Amino acid sequence: MTYKYIAKAWEKPEDSYVKDLMWQRLIEWRKQPVIVRIEKPTRLDSARKLGYKAKQGFVISRVRMRRGGLRRARPRSGRTPRRMGSAKYKPAKSLRLLAEERAARKFPNLEVLNSYWTGEDGRYKWYEVILVDPMHPVIKTDKDVNWICEKVHKRRVFRGLTSAGKKVRGLRHKGRGAEKVRTRNR
Repeated sequence: MTYKYIAKAWEKPEDSYVKDLMWQRLIEWRKQPVIVRIEKPTRLDSARKLGYKAKQGFVISRVRMRRGGLRRARPRSGRTPRRMGSAKYKPAKSLRLLAEERAARKFPNLEVLNSYWTGEDGRYKWYEVILVDPMHPVIKTDKDVNWICEKVHKRRVFRGLTSAGKKVRGLRHKGRGAEKVRTRNR
């Protein structure tokens, strides 16, 4: 029942008590390092929905990502190129996927389970990444999560096998192309 109220508050943070909370939290988060390991999730409902359990072997990390497109530095010396090649670069990966990858590099012995958005301001976005230790005995005995202990799932974030990775690759929806078939038959 509690999760329902947490989820409702986070649906529109600007209209609920979350706005005041986040105002204070973002001030603190800006001063922290880019990747921080935290004790418990900020959004408990989202974390639980994505597979988090409050037991040994689960790790939550908050990752700060710079917002906006990629800007290359303008060439300073030598000849002036015809087109500078400094603007209009768009990354093929989402910020959420990049955050998962950064967390996986920071904690090389852990596997990324999933991630979710926790906040943003004008310059940064923050994501919380759920990581799992595949070698931990508690994880090995948990029937809901022990699939991640198999060798097949090693470094899954770098192969686009997390939820964010599948979305970037266009694999989220089962019926891809089904809309076109329906319109043709009418």
